[in-house]
Amino acid sequence: MTQAMPLTFGAEMAPSPRNMIAVASGKGGVGKTWLAITLAHALARLGRKTLLFDGDLGLANVDIQLGLMPSQDLGTVLAGRLTLAQAALPYDGGGFDIIAGRSGCGRLAALSSARLGGIADELAATAMYYDYVILDIGAGVDQTVRQLSRQAGACIVVATDEPTSLTDAYAFMKVAQMERAPAEMRIVVNMAASKRAGEKHTRRCTGRVHHSSSFRRRCWVWYGETSRSVRRSDARPPC
Repeated sequence: MTQAMPLTFGAEMAPSPRNMIAVASGKGGVGKTWLAITLAHALARLGRKTLLFDGDLGLANVDIQLGLMPSQDLGTVLAGRLTLAQAALPYDGGGFDIIAGRSGCGRLAALSSARLGGIADELAATAMYYDYVILDIGAGVDQTVRQLSRQAGACIVVATDEPTSLTDAYAFMKVAQMERAPAEMRIVVNMAASKRAGEKHTRRCTGRVHHSSSFRRRCWVWYGETSRSVRRSDARPPC
């Protein structure tokens, strides 16, 4: 049976929009989009008005995972036919709204910093009409990922217990610390062999990051092949 994740984001989210949560990862294939969708579902079931934004520009797949064929997406916004707020579509199966990306779109993959900044500003304005906005951003540490993650008030970094995944998660957190990191950052170890193994890997990863309070709050550990068992632990890096 799956336990609900305690949602306590918001106490220290500044100066970025307090209701925007970025879901990031150092590498792909770790369950990042799955977690973003699941979080949107959970918030909607709690009665929160929620928007899921597919920020994996050029390689978007939220609509595919939800089985949707959206009539409008970020490509429509770039073409100037809609504003970002107008591009939001209701996903009746989950009770939340989505702004879909467009997979294989060269214009989205190669957005200039100025154009991306304009989208980020529109997203912040749109967030005012929602209780929560979940940003499913791309894997890695490129410019688009860093700029969108800075837009959020909180960031969840998803990894597995594979060494390459943990190394890349550490790289993301390190870069985030060097720049203007979200006010609150948490790590999820997905598909860990056990709760203890997940906590061990989290301590190894977060312990490398400079002693920042952002990483001294909580980690969440999903363990088991189906990632359906959820446990929470207070994993702190060594002082």
